[in-house]
Order: sequence, then C-alpha cells, then structure tokens
Amino acid sequence: MRQTKGFVRKKLSRTTRKGLTLIEVLIVLTILLIIASLAVTNLIAVQRRAYINAARTQIKAFEQPLHAYYLDFNEYPPSLDALITPPADLADPTKWNGPYLDAQAVPLDPWGREYQYLYPGQYNTDKPDIWSMGPDGVDGTEDDITNWGQ
Repeated sequence: MRQTKGFVRKKLSRTTRKGLTLIEVLIVLTILLIIASLAVTNLIAVQRRAYINAARTQIKAFEQPLHAYYLDFNEYPPSLDALITPPADLADPTKWNGPYLDAQAVPLDPWGREYQYLYPGQYNTDKPDIWSMGPDGVDGTEDDITNWGQ
C-alpha cells in the first residue's frame, strides 16, 4: 500500500471480481421464483373469488327477467332460453312480450358452462332453482353457486 496525501490506496490485484458467481446468480433466481410463486398463488385465489361473485351476480340478474315473464304468463318459464325466444308450446303466443333478457343467448357461467334451471324448484317452492356447478363442474357439490340457502 502506498500513501498519497493522507489517502490510503490499496493496490488492486488481478483477482478482483467484476461480476456475480454462478451460485450468487442461482440464489437470486431462487428468491425471485419464490416471490413469483407467492404472487401467482394469490392471483389464483383472487380470480376464483371473482368468478364465484360473478356467478352469484348473474344468478341474481336472472330474477328480474324471470319475474317479468311470470307477470305475463302467471308462471315461470320452462327454461332460461324462454327468456330470449318464445317456447314453441305456448298456449297464447301473443302474451310473450320478450325478449326478457338482453342477450343473444343465455350467458354461460364464468367457467363456460350453462346455468342449471329447474321449475318448479326443488329448493325454492315459489320460484325456479337456478345454479352454477361452480369451479369443479360437478353438480351437487359444496362449491355450487345457487339461488337458495345463501
């Protein structure tokens, strides 16, 4: 070492590093992967909740068109499709004041499957049962989204 005007200067050796070692790079990549996997896991949970809320909202949105159909015919339609096109077996087709639903077709649930519809309802005695089979796509499981018991 040599001293110049009060400063100590170290002599640089030829072994001075100019980058990261392979192990350091692997450690950084591992940390980044852990952080990314935590973010993706949280994103999947948020998306699942959003889909469930969307299904609940759509099921609730069927109530007004169903009620309008009920007012015209004094009974609920045989299917959700009857909210868009009149059923072929209507006793008086002139009563049909539809379409009752503003869509070209009955919307699918957030998982791309048809909403289930049953009238007369098994769970609702005074209105139809409407439900989505939920994320698992299996009817009658605990993840079904329904218009009863919630």
